[in-house]
Amino acid sequence: MSKRKLSPTGLPEAKRPFGVAPHTTAPSYRPFNALYDEVILTIFSYLPYADLCTVQHVNRDWSRLAQDNQLWKSLYLSEYGRTRLRGVRGFIGRSDGRETKPLPGRAKHELPEDFRDWKWMFRISSNWRTGRCSVERLYEDPDELRSLPGPAEQTLSGSHVLLAGALTITSTRTQSPYPEVQLVCPFHGMRSLSCQTPRSQPSTIITALALDQSPPARTQSFRLATFLSTGEFIIFSVGQHQSTESVSRLSYLPAVRIPRTAPILQAAFHGRLLATLSQSFHLSLYEVSAGAITHKLTLSSFTSHPPSSLVLTPAGTDTYKLIIAYAIPVFPAHWSVGATELIITTAPSFVVSSSRTIRAYDVPSGWIDESKLRLMREQWGRRVARVADTQTDGKWVVLAPDEAPRAADAGSPSSDSDTPSSPSSSPSSFVAARMHSPSSLQLYRLYLPAGASTPKLTYVRSLHGQLGPVTALALADGRCVSLGANGSIWVWDLEAGTGAEVFSAGSAGDDDASPVELPEIKGHVVFDERRIVTADARGVVVRRFDV
Repeated sequence: MSKRKLSPTGLPEAKRPFGVAPHTTAPSYRPFNALYDEVILTIFSYLPYADLCTVQHVNRDWSRLAQDNQLWKSLYLSEYGRTRLRGVRGFIGRSDGRETKPLPGRAKHELPEDFRDWKWMFRISSNWRTGRCSVERLYEDPDELRSLPGPAEQTLSGSHVLLAGALTITSTRTQSPYPEVQLVCPFHGMRSLSCQTPRSQPSTIITALALDQSPPARTQSFRLATFLSTGEFIIFSVGQHQSTESVSRLSYLPAVRIPRTAPILQAAFHGRLLATLSQSFHLSLYEVSAGAITHKLTLSSFTSHPPSSLVLTPAGTDTYKLIIAYAIPVFPAHWSVGATELIITTAPSFVVSSSRTIRAYDVPSGWIDESKLRLMREQWGRRVARVADTQTDGKWVVLAPDEAPRAADAGSPSSDSDTPSSPSSSPSSFVAARMHSPSSLQLYRLYLPAGASTPKLTYVRSLHGQLGPVTALALADGRCVSLGANGSIWVWDLEAGTGAEVFSAGSAGDDDASPVELPEIKGHVVFDERRIVTADARGVVVRRFDV
């Protein structure tokens, strides 16, 4: 008789001997998940931002808690020390000039109006610090590039660029009887504004652009001032969404071509006050009313020279403060930087009620002791042979030296001559090697105390890192962006003194490459909280940090 097969089921558990402690097994749940959300958030508050991003992949509860808005607010304030994004200038695209809104679609409709996505703000600020961004060319469509007047290289080189909310405003350097301003919107494409004046000439070009920085009205429009090489300028009312809302409102036609109007290289616009600075360094003040542009006052200087920058801000009722940074000559043939503050009163009439000037290089009066002599030697060591650009935001002043070896320097007069040449004057080309020498920017702190106190322009540090000469600077809210002649872009945090490379110059590190002759082109760079826009012979490029 055959044996019965065993049952396929497993054997029963062995009986536990009496008095033996049971074997404990781990519970099926994690004790950490049994804690209250408030306790978990308190634990998460001790994590750095990199670990906080990592724990979001554990499970849904951790992901929800790790994205808590108050948690990221504490991280943002402790890391960056301010309640808004940096890079703001003026009131364009915001309700009060200071508020930073999330991207469209980020905030829900039921959220309060002043809601801020602190994690989004932390990500953008971190991208600025590391130079991480996305790149897009403004004229990617060949038809759009062919529609612009003139050859592509001539059209894009030396373009002026402005940012107004979502709009990118560019102007070409092409000579035309009716030069145009392009308005590029990511939602509505590109449209043009034609600058038609009674005295248009075939060789007319746009020399400067300026946005009205006063708080916008309820309508979705702003004012744009366009300056022409003939001395005329036009003020447009530009609609941010509809091209039909962009019309010419006012125009100024000088009787004759005079130094104060031709050509205008810098301008600042705020409400009813428009300040212009010509190439001959004539500062003109205009009253912009509802129906006319009236010239009020002109000031001139024989010791101030371009390149320069203007910052115009309200200083009270019917009072404005205008700060000008510019190049100043240093004996015998060198240059440094200076600044002037003007307090302008518009009521009952336009007058300059007070002015203060300070220089980075100055000879102390009276007897000179050892400390004063040592200070003079330090100042003397910071003088430069040429100035590429000077920029200010009212608190900081940055000087970019132009020390690149020039092709025509061999036949130029000796630098020991008693009369310095213009700081930005140079031959039409320079010889640039693949590997440039480091070009350091000079950073100064501008002190303008209230009352009759003496202003100061104090040297802080040199910003090292960028290779090759710098052609353009942009400065706003304690942040500086520098554009190199080789196309490199650097971002500087002026308060911390740190910098990050946003874009390198391709094969600029090839030591074996032979020098190449490049045209010297004055590039332009602007930025706001989320993007940097550059314009030079390489094209108009937008780099976005909200990625």
